[in-house]
Amino acid sequence: MAPRPDPSPDVHAAGAVVLGPGRRVVLVHRPKYDDWSFPKGKLDPGEHAITAAVREVAEETGLAVRLGPPLTGQRYPVAGGRMKTVHYWVGRLRDPDAADVSGHTCGDEIDRVAWFSAEEAASVLSYDHDRVTLAEALAVPRKTRPLVVLRHGQAHPRKQWREDDRLRPLAPAGREEALALVPILDAYAAGRVVTSPSTRCVETVLPYAGARGLDLVEEPALTEEQFTVDSVGKVVRGLLESRERAVLCTHRPVLPHVFAGAGVPDPRLRPAGLLVVHHRAGEVVATESHRPPA
Repeated sequence: MAPRPDPSPDVHAAGAVVLGPGRRVVLVHRPKYDDWSFPKGKLDPGEHAITAAVREVAEETGLAVRLGPPLTGQRYPVAGGRMKTVHYWVGRLRDPDAADVSGHTCGDEIDRVAWFSAEEAASVLSYDHDRVTLAEALAVPRKTRPLVVLRHGQAHPRKQWREDDRLRPLAPAGREEALALVPILDAYAAGRVVTSPSTRCVETVLPYAGARGLDLVEEPALTEEQFTVDSVGKVVRGLLESRERAVLCTHRPVLPHVFAGAGVPDPRLRPAGLLVVHHRAGEVVATESHRPPA
C-alpha cells in the first residue's frame, strides 16, 4: 500500500537579515502579532526560496537587496499542528544610497519598517530565535562575493545527436530551466558570466546575461574537449581572487575540477543545479548547494 501523503507538511518561508552601513539592521512590525522581526514570507507555489527571499524583502521594506551567505534556517511550530521552516540569508543593499524606508507604503501585514543599530535590534526583536539569527548574521565577514558554479541545463540527448557535440543544444526542459534560473542568479547580482562555449552551456546562462545586459565570457578551458586540471584551476582561482560577483557554467566532467580548484567538496550537481561559493579575499567563507529550479 502506498504511504499516505503527510496531512500537515511544513510551511516554507524565506527572508533576509538586511544589513546596512554602520551595522544597522532593518526590521518590520506586524500588527496582527504586534511583533518585530526580519522581512520574510511564504514561498509562492513553485517558487524557489532564493527568489522568495529577495521578493519578500522588496515587498515588505521597499529595499532591493542581493543575497550574501546563507544563515542557519529556523524551524518552529505554527497553527494547525504544522512546522514552519524559514530560510534566511544575509542581505546587502544593491544600492547603498537607496536605504530610505520612510516612504515605503506598507500593506495589511506590515505597518512599520525601520532601521535599528545592531544593539537596538537585539532588544527590539520579539523572539529569541531571531536574536540568534541576528548574532549569526553580524558574525559573517563583510564584503563577501559569490561565485555561482552552475551545471548546464538538461541537454538534447547525446545519443540522438549526430553533429559536433559542442553544438548540442538544450532540450525543451533545459530551456525552461534556463529561464527559471534568471531570478535565482539575479538574487546574487552576478555581474560577470563565464561559460564553456558549448551551446548547451551558453543557452543556460544567456537568458540571465540578456536580462542583466551582460556580455558572456566564453572560456574554452571549461569545455569537455579542452579542459585540463591546470587550466580549470587557473580560471577558478582568477574568479576567486577577483572583486567580481560571478557565474561559471560548465559540464559534469569538468565540475569536480572546478570544485577542487575552489577547495570545496563536490556536491554532484544535477543539470541546472548550482553551488554558490561565498568568498572574501580569495578565501571561502560559506557554500550553499541548490537543486535545479522546478
